[in-house]
Amino acid sequence: MRVKLDEMLGNRAARLFREATHDAVTVAEEGVCSSTDRGLIEICRDEGRCLVTLDMDFANPLLFRPKDYAGIAVLRLPPRPTPGHVATLIRTLVGGLARGSITRRLWIVEPGRIREYEDPEEGAVNE
Repeated sequence: MRVKLDEMLGNRAARLFREATHDAVTVAEEGVCSSTDRGLIEICRDEGRCLVTLDMDFANPLLFRPKDYAGIAVLRLPPRPTPGHVATLIRTLVGGLARGSITRRLWIVEPGRIREYEDPEEGAVNE
């Protein structure tokens, strides 16, 4: 899977994806850190990459319709996160990608589970 990691996720996160044989790039590597949310998701669409982010704005399917993109994965951190929480969420996401496709879907990734947005037009299924 081709993924782009938002600016709040760095090299450690990219390494975890690469170790699982995913094509991962960060916005910092590509020099697009200051992009707007809309600009970033458009870059992802043009590149055919799934966006992986901590930004809860991307969890709003009214703003960013999942069916228009290669996938959106929003990592949901607990109220007092540690660096280990991010790694746990990425491992959960990597496991989900091994079981199914995120293409045209919105996944909310929490420790040990993935919730999938159910688009009434697409008939998505929860995991």
